[in-house]
Amino acid sequence: MRIHIIDDDDALRTALARLLGACGYAVSVYESGDAFVRAETGGEAGCILLDVDMPGLSGLQLQDYLRARGSILPIVFLTGNGDIAMSVRAIKAGAEDFLPKPIGKDALLDAIGRAMQRYEAAAAQNSALLDLRKKADTLTVREREVFALVVQGMLNKQIAFELGNTERTVKAHRHSLMEKLGAGSLAELVQMANRLGIASPGSGAAAE
Repeated sequence: MRIHIIDDDDALRTALARLLGACGYAVSVYESGDAFVRAETGGEAGCILLDVDMPGLSGLQLQDYLRARGSILPIVFLTGNGDIAMSVRAIKAGAEDFLPKPIGKDALLDAIGRAMQRYEAAAAQNSALLDLRKKADTLTVREREVFALVVQGMLNKQIAFELGNTERTVKAHRHSLMEKLGAGSLAELVQMANRLGIASPGSGAAAE
């Protein structure tokens, strides 16, 4: 796992890099948020230690930028003059922590540990979603239509009427799509639909 230190204070960057390197972490340093963006760090696992006030992109602006791009790198903010409103905004936007400077070693390592755990959880969720999307891609056009109607709470006979099929055909499609997705119940199917972004306003329909 790599820790990205983004701070315009040269001495602090160096001190943090030495400390974290001695603790066994791989470390990269950047003098600004813009430098981090230009570095194109890719999908390497890790977290970010981010200063709030910097020339160019501020820490909060970089946080917004990374969130918009779907980055799952957790952020631990470091600040010498942050206020409560700023910290609340950062935490609500997904920051792992908001630490004041000077930073205590124990508090820093604890925040990094939690950030790494968050990264691993997010990476696992992303992997599971990717796997689910691959399974969904194997559905036929008709199975997709049945899927969308099932998770809206429609019964087999209602779906058959909607699609102009027989109930027997709908049941066959329903069985097939559940096998392809690995769903063992309607509840699981609804959860999968939610993760895939398929509307499921009604989840209480019973299978026929």
